[in-house]
Amino acid sequence: MEIKIRKAVREDCARMMELIQELATYEKAPDEVTVSLSHFEESGFGENPVWWAFVAEVSGVVVGMALYYVRYSTWKGQRMYLEDILVTEEMRGKKIGGMLFDTLIQEAKEKKFMGMNWQVLDWNEPAINFYKKYNANFDPEWVNCSIVF
Repeated sequence: MEIKIRKAVREDCARMMELIQELATYEKAPDEVTVSLSHFEESGFGENPVWWAFVAEVSGVVVGMALYYVRYSTWKGQRMYLEDILVTEEMRGKKIGGMLFDTLIQEAKEKKFMGMNWQVLDWNEPAINFYKKYNANFDPEWVNCSIVF
């Protein structure tokens, strides 16, 4: 099985949205994905992109993705913010997540980001164990906040 990691292109967006929906279902929030395909495409490939992504492909089918954007910390400078990393359920356990994560780390270093941040649900033991392999720091001190418009 040949696994190809590459930068996402606009034509990947519909498949990426399917993967995002799969992730939302896994995270017990299937109705929370409300972004339209056109908004998603424009946000990543329009005149002023705000996100970038890599996809994992097997036999021409996208089976995983990692999407990030640039976050600015007044204390640390520019950092990569990993919004989502996921691999389809049937392709998990084949090192694809690690390949995507390693690609993100390489991208962050090439762009001279000062680090990478992300969130993980406290009950998602497989993801937590995956991040522990990278010696990730887990910070229980900060509380997530949001406003929905």
